[in-house]
Amino acid sequence: MKKIVVFLLLACAFACTGKKAEVEIIVHNFSSLDRENEIVEMDTAVIGAFRGEGFVLCDSAGRQIPYQVTYDGKVIFPASVKAGENAKYRITAGNPEVFDTIACGKQYPERLDDIAWENDRIAFRTYGPALQATGEKAYGYDIWVKRVAEPVVDMRYRLELNPEIRAQIAKLRKSDSEAASKLANSVSYHIDHGNGLDYYNVGPTLGAGTSALVVNGKIVYPYCYKDYEILDNGPLRFTVKLVYNPLDIPGEGLVEETRVISLDAGSQLNRIAVRFDSLRQEMPVVTGIVMHAPSEVCQMDTAARYIAYAEPEVSTDGQIYVAAVFPKAMKEAKIVKFSEKEQAERKALGHVAAFSMYRPGDVYTYYSGAGWSKWGFDSPEEWFDYVQHYAQRLRTPLKLTIRY
Repeated sequence: MKKIVVFLLLACAFACTGKKAEVEIIVHNFSSLDRENEIVEMDTAVIGAFRGEGFVLCDSAGRQIPYQVTYDGKVIFPASVKAGENAKYRITAGNPEVFDTIACGKQYPERLDDIAWENDRIAFRTYGPALQATGEKAYGYDIWVKRVAEPVVDMRYRLELNPEIRAQIAKLRKSDSEAASKLANSVSYHIDHGNGLDYYNVGPTLGAGTSALVVNGKIVYPYCYKDYEILDNGPLRFTVKLVYNPLDIPGEGLVEETRVISLDAGSQLNRIAVRFDSLRQEMPVVTGIVMHAPSEVCQMDTAARYIAYAEPEVSTDGQIYVAAVFPKAMKEAKIVKFSEKEQAERKALGHVAAFSMYRPGDVYTYYSGAGWSKWGFDSPEEWFDYVQHYAQRLRTPLKLTIRY
């Protein structure tokens, strides 16, 4: 989980003292929760003394810890700290070990410009201009569940879209439909082959925690992204910037939306920062989780700042859990049902929705994501506990002291 951290610079830099370059980092946990492999960040000024040479980051036992320098000038790494305690880390000159990439993603022009990303817990995708050109409406974030720590999304696309296999399937369909179906199923990412699958339905809804402006009580659904830029691509954080076609907002004219989405190693939730350029007046914004079937298995807590929902279980594929968490207070949280006509069109009942106010020039930041009953959460109650603790960690971030 990305955290806001506080830096206390307690001595002058090595350039002033002439001492050998070494940095001690003390991570303080002032909360009542143990924090395990939680991503913390510090400004790259901390590693200024190591410019021109490599550096390693180690824990108190001397074990190397993976780190990443991000696009926005941060050094991030996973910290583990018991409740109410501190943990020490040290940066020294040296050649770092090669660590596995955990958080990563890319665009898939061969699949209608999907952008898909993942970490060791979960995977997501969002839809691009090629899909929009087909006329299909898919507004929200999609969930790809997984149950292995290593990256799987690229492999799933390569199998599903393999041109030679697609040609074999097409040929078989003319003579042996059963064999064609068997081969298609063997490469389909809609079937679990041991590492998870895609079985979440988005359609013309907000899907898994997408946000949108609300005008005169109606959601102005964002369509597929127009332009993208991948800003970070592992090993510990994936970040993508998405720019959308301008929306014609009544009374406002054209408003352009920009989103920056980050997923950290170990986290079930993305950090999402949304900006609406050219908006002139304060306006409601909603973050929604689509409800596909009647369910009372959801929680909404404006005081604790989260909404959470458990999808109905699907045969042997298990149960998907979805949530959104907010650093700032929500105005309202409630279930918003579609009209009968909308239910037929959107193939869903409505949204579990959280409402806030967006002020021109602001950045609307929140966290949304998902879990799966076959990878770490045996019940909705375990998911709700995770979400509650996530919200609590946001309210009591880990803090850093830097000593040179």
